[in-house]
Amino acid sequence: MAPKLRQIQRTGEQAHKEALTYFHLDTFHDRMRTAAAAEWGVAARSLSLAGQGAQLLHVRHLITAGLLWVVLTAVGELLVVADLYPTVGSHEAQDFDDIFRFLLLLGVPVMTFVFAVLIYAGLQFRIRTAVPTEDGPAMRGQGWFPRAWLAVTGGLAIFVMIYPGLTGLAELQQGDKGASGWGDQEAEVTIKATAFKWQWLFEYPDGTQVSVAAGKELVLPNETSIKFEVNAADVVHSLWIPAFRMKIDAMPGRTTYMTVKPNKLGEFASDQAYRVQCTELCGLDHATMMFPVRVVEPQEFESWLASLNEGGN
Repeated sequence: MAPKLRQIQRTGEQAHKEALTYFHLDTFHDRMRTAAAAEWGVAARSLSLAGQGAQLLHVRHLITAGLLWVVLTAVGELLVVADLYPTVGSHEAQDFDDIFRFLLLLGVPVMTFVFAVLIYAGLQFRIRTAVPTEDGPAMRGQGWFPRAWLAVTGGLAIFVMIYPGLTGLAELQQGDKGASGWGDQEAEVTIKATAFKWQWLFEYPDGTQVSVAAGKELVLPNETSIKFEVNAADVVHSLWIPAFRMKIDAMPGRTTYMTVKPNKLGEFASDQAYRVQCTELCGLDHATMMFPVRVVEPQEFESWLASLNEGGN
């Protein structure tokens, strides 16, 4: 019995070593070659050649998918730097566009990497025969690549939280930290804006008011800092001028503000980016709650304001 027990013991030890060898092989292809050798007795040389072919195919897939990623990234980055944005009508708008482009430049390679993998995998590894009845073997990430991917994407996330996230927020709130608004609280012209269903009322420093009934447009002087003091008469609204990229909520019982400095002449008649638009859903006619804006030279602004006063406004 002793020799038989020793033989059983040796057989068990050998099986254990083979199992360890199998589960410690580096690649999926190594496991498949080992399984084929055990099942069909394939010669070692044939397995070696098959493994080399599989590795070459693996490299080809990586190179092709990598080239697709590079092409998609190049196209995406070209679109980012292309002049596809609305009119830049203020100094603040240029700052916001620069920040937006910067974030896109960082984000495009990550997005196109995901797209490249999905597109290539969908085209190259799609089912060409009968639909399988069960899932394939699980593939778990290991090695340097998933660690590098986590480090890069995590690093980017932390970086943009700091810049332009926290730094940009600090710049926007450069005035009184307890104030409800954006930008410097000191400005050359202060305009009071009142929102109500579903229109706007604007009041200039001399008391002149413009609305759909009087004036019919908001005229602003170019290269002049303008502070909007915003409130609402009924429900929550939001004041937004697309050409300026700035917006602020209008709330009943609370005055908010935003300060902008226009730097380009323009008017709603020729460019719809020059308009006040409500961007807070406020009821039935929310979509029509807009008001034309015209940016003119300071001298023309003074003449326009005087003409309104002469007309008894």
